[in-house]
Amino acid sequence: MSTVTRAYLDQRLAAAKRCSKEATMAGAKAAAVATVAAAVPTLASVRMLPWAKAHLNPTGQALIISTVAGMAYFIVADKTILSMAMARRHSFEDAPEHLKNTSFH
Repeated sequence: MSTVTRAYLDQRLAAAKRCSKEATMAGAKAAAVATVAAAVPTLASVRMLPWAKAHLNPTGQALIISTVAGMAYFIVADKTILSMAMARRHSFEDAPEHLKNTSFH
């Protein structure tokens, strides 16, 4: 059984950093789009609908908008990470021999 080399660990670390950076950027883009998509109807309804004007103070409006943005960020970031993990799973053939044996002893 061979040992894991420093180069292999560096390669895995670089892939993890690239994956997290891409997921962060994709999540941030989705959050920006979701913020605008949630802010327009929320702010418009507060101006036009009597119920919304009476029940949604500025804190409530901010909570609605930020919740939508946060959900969009985490959903897209998670999907990005999972899709990249699926791509890495297909590179199983490139792994060292001792890592291919996944049986429990």
